[in-house]
Amino acid sequence: MVIFDSSILVDDLRTGCHSQRIAALDDLVRFSAVVLAELWRGATTPAEQAFLRALERNYPLFTPTEKNWLESGMILAKIQTDRGYEPRKLRDLHFDVLIALTARSCGAKLITSNRGDFELIRKYRDFELEVW
Repeated sequence: MVIFDSSILVDDLRTGCHSQRIAALDDLVRFSAVVLAELWRGATTPAEQAFLRALERNYPLFTPTEKNWLESGMILAKIQTDRGYEPRKLRDLHFDVLIALTARSCGAKLITSNRGDFELIRKYRDFELEVW
């Protein structure tokens, strides 16, 4: 089972660069509600909004649990202590931590093109990651 990070979908929608790899996957594809929320935040055209509605209809969504939310705060506190990140950087990382924890909770591999942030998160909580 795989969950795509929003970076994969945005890259593919803009350039088609992942279309062949996505089509070649044999894994079950699932989506994180956090990823769809990120995508909805930037969906400004009717075509983008129709695409997101189709994803919602056609794929099961995984939502972070209460445990995921609490754990995400603890991980971000540890990252801040270790790295001294500004609050803005921690806010930027928060959704990524939630996506990673959701994938981990359901046993899915997370596929992203955002190597830096997700490899950082993996130093604090292991999860299956593939970077395209």
